[in-house]
Amino acid sequence: MDRQRAGDEGAGKGESDATGVAPPEGDPAFWLAWSTRVHELLSQVLDGTPAAIAVLDTELRFRYVNDTLARMNGVPADEHLGRTVAEVVPGVEAGEDVLRAVLADGVARETISSGHTQADSSLERRYWHGAYHRLRQDGRTLGIVGIVLEITAARQEQRELERARERLTLLDEAATRVGTTLDMDTTCQELAEFLVAKLADAATVKVLPEHGTSRAPRDGSLRLRRVALAATPELEPAIRSLGRPGEYVDHQPGSSLARCLADGRPVIDDLTDERHVDCAESHTGDVSAYMAAGIHSALIVPLTARGHDVGTVTMMRAGASPLFDETDAVIAQDLAGRAAISLDNARRYTTEHNAVVQLQRALLAEPGRPHPDVDVAYRYRPAGRGVLVGGDWFETVALDDGRTLLALGDVMGHGLEAAVAMSRYQAMLRVVAAREPGPDRILLELDHLLHTTAADRPATCVIAIADPRRGICTYASAGHLPPVLFRPDGRATLLPVPPGPPLGTGHSRYDALTTPCEPGHTLLLYTDGLIERRHEDIDASLRRLTRVRGCPAPEDLLDQVLDQVAPADPEDDIALVAARYDRTGD
Repeated sequence: MDRQRAGDEGAGKGESDATGVAPPEGDPAFWLAWSTRVHELLSQVLDGTPAAIAVLDTELRFRYVNDTLARMNGVPADEHLGRTVAEVVPGVEAGEDVLRAVLADGVARETISSGHTQADSSLERRYWHGAYHRLRQDGRTLGIVGIVLEITAARQEQRELERARERLTLLDEAATRVGTTLDMDTTCQELAEFLVAKLADAATVKVLPEHGTSRAPRDGSLRLRRVALAATPELEPAIRSLGRPGEYVDHQPGSSLARCLADGRPVIDDLTDERHVDCAESHTGDVSAYMAAGIHSALIVPLTARGHDVGTVTMMRAGASPLFDETDAVIAQDLAGRAAISLDNARRYTTEHNAVVQLQRALLAEPGRPHPDVDVAYRYRPAGRGVLVGGDWFETVALDDGRTLLALGDVMGHGLEAAVAMSRYQAMLRVVAAREPGPDRILLELDHLLHTTAADRPATCVIAIADPRRGICTYASAGHLPPVLFRPDGRATLLPVPPGPPLGTGHSRYDALTTPCEPGHTLLLYTDGLIERRHEDIDASLRRLTRVRGCPAPEDLLDQVLDQVAPADPEDDIALVAARYDRTGD
C-alpha cells in the first residue's frame, strides 16, 4: 500500500485495531476519531524511530518508506514509491536474493548490506543490518516489511579491533624472528626476510655508517650502508642485480629516503604515478631499473631507536600486489620501531665487543719474557659472536735467581668493565711478584690489595713459579681450575693444587704445592671456557681434557688442545698458557 494510504482503511466493524482494543459498535463518529488517532500514532511510531522501515511489494518495489530511510538513502520518500531498491540506491548491495527468499517461503531473515546511498558520506563504505518478514492477507502474499539499522560505526570498531589484533600478532611474531642474535647484519637480514614474508615482495635494510667507517659525500648526499636484501623467488634475480649487501649507497638531498630520515615519517612512492618518479630516487637512483623489474610501489620507513636514527627499511611491491597505503605504513612503522631497538642493541654490543676484544688483545699481546730455560706459548680465543667478551688474562714475569712466574686468571663478569679490571690484575701482579717469594704469598697480597681498594669484580687465578735450577715448580690457586702436566710420553695428570677463595674477597688463605720440575714436561694453564659445558659435570669435563695425548712443544700442545677440547662456538673466553722446562740448570 502507498504511504499516503497507510492507515486510511480502518479496522472492520467489531474488529480490534492496532491498539488491540475494539471500538464500540454502531458509533461511526467514534470509529472515525479512533481510526484517525491510530493513524497518527502509527505515523509517529514509523517516522519517529531511528530504524529505517520500508514496505516492498512482490516485485520488490517500494510502497512505503519512513523518514529515517528517506534520509538514509538521500532520496525523498515519495521518490521511492514504485521503484526498486536497485533503482533508488544502485550503489548498495542489498541482498535481493534474501528478500526473494522471504517472499517465497515466508521465513523471516536477517542480512547485512553495504555500499553507498545517495546521501553524502565521507566513509569508505557503509553497512546496514536488515530484518525482513512477509506480509500476507486472505492467504495472498502482499510483499515484505524491512527494518534496517546502520551499523557502519560498529563495523568500523570491529574492523579496527581486528586490525589491532593482527598488528599485535604480527609484532609478537616479529619479536621471535627478528633480533635473535646481537649481530647487526644478522638482525637486518632477519628483518628483511620477515617483511617479505608478511608485507612486501622485496625489502632492503640500510644503516647509517658508524663514525669513521666511511667519508661523507662531498655533494651533501646521504650515505648509508646496505646491510640486507630479501625478495620473493620471482623477484630475487632482479633485486640482486640492482645492489648487494655491504656496499655504500648515496642518496641525493630531497630523495624519498633522505626525506624519510629528515622527517622521521614513512614515505610511500607510487611508481605508476609520474609525479612520484622524479622524487623517488630509490636505492641506486635508477628508478627506471626498478620499474623495469615490475616494481610499482615502495614504502620507506625510518629505523629510529632511543631518539636517534639507525637507518631505513625499504619495502617494494611488484606485479599483481596492491600499492602500499597508509594502513601498510602504520603496520610497517610498528615493526620498524621494534626492529630498530634490536638493531641499536646489536650496534651497541658490536661497538663494545670490538672495543673489549681490541683492549684484551692489546693487553695480552706482549706478556713478560720468561727465562731462557722455560719455553712458553700463549693463546686467547674470544667468545663467539653474540656473547660479551670476558676478562681472561695471562702473564709471565722473569724473577730473580732464574725463576719464571706464570699466571693465568679469569675476572668475573663480561664486557668492557671486566676487561679494564683485567688490566688492574695484571699490573698489580707484576708489582707484587717483584717482592713476594712464593705464589701463595703473591695471591695473599693481591687479595689484600683488591679488598682494600673495594674491587667489585673478584677473579680466579692460578700461579706457577718454575725454578729449573733447583728442579722444582711451586703452585697456588685462588679458586681456579687445576693445572695439567703432560709427561714426555703425552699422558696428562691433574695437579692437586689446593684451591683457595677467589681474589678480592679479603681475609683469605692460600696454600702452595711444590712438585718436581723435570725436563720435557709441559705445563698447561687454562680458563673454564676451554672445558665447561652446560649440563655436564665439571669432573667429566676435566676427564675429557686429561684424555688428550699431548705434544711436548708448547705451541703444538695448545693447537692440539684447542682442536680436541674447545667447543666450536665457545660461550666464554678461552685463555691458555703452556710452558716446557728445557733444562734443570747448572
